[in-house]
Amino acid sequence: MYYSEDTIIALATAPGTGAIAVIRLSGKEAIATTAKMFNPRDKTTDLTRVASHSIHLGWLVNGGEIVDEVLVSVFRNPRSYTGEDVVEISCHGSRFIQESIVQLFIDNGIRHAEAGEFTLRAFLNGKMDLSQTEAVEDLIDSQNKVMRDIAIKQMRGGFSNDLQNIRKKLVHFASLIELELDFAEEDVVFVKREDLLQLVDESIRYLQPLITSFQLGNAIKNGVTTTIVGAPNAGKSTLLNALINEERAIVTDIAGTTRDTLEEVWVIEGITFRFIDTAGLRETSDTIEKIGVAKALEKVAQSSIYIYVFDASNKTVSGVISELKTLPRDIPHLIVANKSDLIPESVVQNIRNSELQHYSTTGEILFISARQAETASVKKALLQLIQADALQSGQSIVTNARHYEALSRAKQSLETVKQGLRNNLSGDLLSVDIRQALDAIGSITGEITSDDLLGNIFKNFCIGK
Repeated sequence: MYYSEDTIIALATAPGTGAIAVIRLSGKEAIATTAKMFNPRDKTTDLTRVASHSIHLGWLVNGGEIVDEVLVSVFRNPRSYTGEDVVEISCHGSRFIQESIVQLFIDNGIRHAEAGEFTLRAFLNGKMDLSQTEAVEDLIDSQNKVMRDIAIKQMRGGFSNDLQNIRKKLVHFASLIELELDFAEEDVVFVKREDLLQLVDESIRYLQPLITSFQLGNAIKNGVTTTIVGAPNAGKSTLLNALINEERAIVTDIAGTTRDTLEEVWVIEGITFRFIDTAGLRETSDTIEKIGVAKALEKVAQSSIYIYVFDASNKTVSGVISELKTLPRDIPHLIVANKSDLIPESVVQNIRNSELQHYSTTGEILFISARQAETASVKKALLQLIQADALQSGQSIVTNARHYEALSRAKQSLETVKQGLRNNLSGDLLSVDIRQALDAIGSITGEITSDDLLGNIFKNFCIGK
């Protein structure tokens, strides 16, 4: 991936046949080359002279042959997506017409764009920072409203504006500390250590919620893998059906009906959950069922969350605890007492007040009747487990693993600076750690970049974006 002054072209809409398609050009020859092949309806129109952000109807011609009737939109630099002259041609959605137009421009000296090259040019021309360009891809890939909203917020600046402000202040302190080194013999102090400590504390307080938010952001972006586990006939399959409002899993009174895993995707308040129904946990001599039980435990170990379901009408607290001890405690999980409609309130209270509550991540037992589709408490608890309330507060959410890693490195370096200030370390040692924090923050916003980094980010972009 590299920047050149070539004028580039690519299909901007999805490949395939449709009502219309949009073909995009960017570069210094975009307008002039289009003008050579454009026959406007209004004969007074000259594309090389029209105003920016204007649209013109006419025919695209190849010699004396009409290729298609098109709308040509003109965006002059720097007021365009890429910061260069941009032309967008809206044509009819025939594959043949799309390919003919692109080939016509290639035959006239325009180069076919690489994946993500339009957005790369936008970054290199200062139209957006690196985190904003990555948000473009997230917006294209968004599968729900929440992911769309997060991507749009990041495209509009999101937390990158605050990071740039932090970085600017740290650069100021770093430069003063390094200036002190030039006057080491005179013992001159250019920066108050208490002021630097205050800035470091403020920066850490800002970074920590962003780092913590990645658990939620990653779940939103990739879906929350949620395994439903428990003994046979506990109501796991019934719960799955109730959660997704569909009779997807087979439900019978016969123990061991589910022998393999069954996966379904469902969106709860904008967050995608990947529910996995599993074989019932029990000792069995059935070879196939044994494999199913082993796969159930394997799925639990790979889950972001698991839901342990037990039959409240036919299970003792000690029996439930014995089963829970076979499951990982370090993975967030819910304990669901199913078939609670079949037991008296006194039994409900006994279970609720037992030591069983201490085995739940949420510190409570959820009493439901999956058969009656009582799933509201389960859905609410699932959202709480992934801190979905952060979405309602307007807090910035980190969805990008690269950003999470860089923020973690920045915080660690600032923690080292803080410790160094408390230990009265020399300016040269403080300066090294501040520079490491600056590099980590700069790698997010794009002040610190490399060809390898840019290539890795843009390689997954679609061509035309």
